[in-house]
Amino acid sequence: MAYDISHKFVVAVASSALFNLSQADQVFRAQGEEEYRKYQREHEQEPFLPGVAFPLVRRLLGINGNSSTDQHVEVVLLSRNDPDTGLRVFKSIEHHGLPISRAAFVTGSNPFVYMEAFNASLFLSGNPEDVREAVASGLPAGCVYPTEYIDDEEEPELRIAFDFDGIIADDSAEAVYQKGGKLQAFHRHEQQFANEPLPPGPLLKFFKEIARLQQFERNKREQDAEYRPRIRIAIVTARNAPAHERVISTLRQLGIQVDEAFFLGGIDKGRVLKIFKPHIFFDDQLGHIEGVARIAPSVHVPFGVANQELTLTTS
Repeated sequence: MAYDISHKFVVAVASSALFNLSQADQVFRAQGEEEYRKYQREHEQEPFLPGVAFPLVRRLLGINGNSSTDQHVEVVLLSRNDPDTGLRVFKSIEHHGLPISRAAFVTGSNPFVYMEAFNASLFLSGNPEDVREAVASGLPAGCVYPTEYIDDEEEPELRIAFDFDGIIADDSAEAVYQKGGKLQAFHRHEQQFANEPLPPGPLLKFFKEIARLQQFERNKREQDAEYRPRIRIAIVTARNAPAHERVISTLRQLGIQVDEAFFLGGIDKGRVLKIFKPHIFFDDQLGHIEGVARIAPSVHVPFGVANQELTLTTS
């Protein structure tokens, strides 16, 4: 019988997001493919250390129960490696006890093209070029940012923080702000359309899947008063009143209730994220990511007007 992945919540990760590949990558860049292949074989039994996306992946897979009807999450590996050099990655997965068994090794090609084949709602990678191409193609993707974060492996709860504009919603409101150049004009526009939900952003599918998974957790709590739900969701946005109302209108249309929401109006996002302590934070602006990455695993989503200059610079 074929394995039906169409109803699973699937996250695709590159090995560069799941593990710290800095030493191997340095060999590849400095000495070329053949020396890299030799290096990987020589270190095949040496597991990679966890990377930026590891805390997220470990906790997502930990949500799955023991029964066949309680297996909601699937994580697949999409790798630029060939199967030979990628063997070390699979051995590292086994070493760290991650139940990941499905992968695509594409030998230098763009791995994100197989997202739809695996029904993936998100692709995480440490390769910014791959991520930019994926997002430009309309696929939900993000580039992990280097971090000094140290995970508490004994903690079962998964906390995820999302920026709003350019992540959950599109950047049409941001475009109004950029065009007008004044906060007052932006606020007037958002007040005018306060009850009109914003169009979907690049990570809306992933956001909805996380919310659906959280509902499974809440249902378990209803059946067992002692059960503690393991997912907590926050929105951390530079919006403030009166522009906050449109965020709520959008969430109401989606039928999603988040656990925490912060309308910061320009306050450094790191001030609240240091307390919320997310295991992953998604934002479309590098300036916000750079201020948070030291304290939390962070992902840049190069979407929309906030990244036009970056795209032109790197293309």
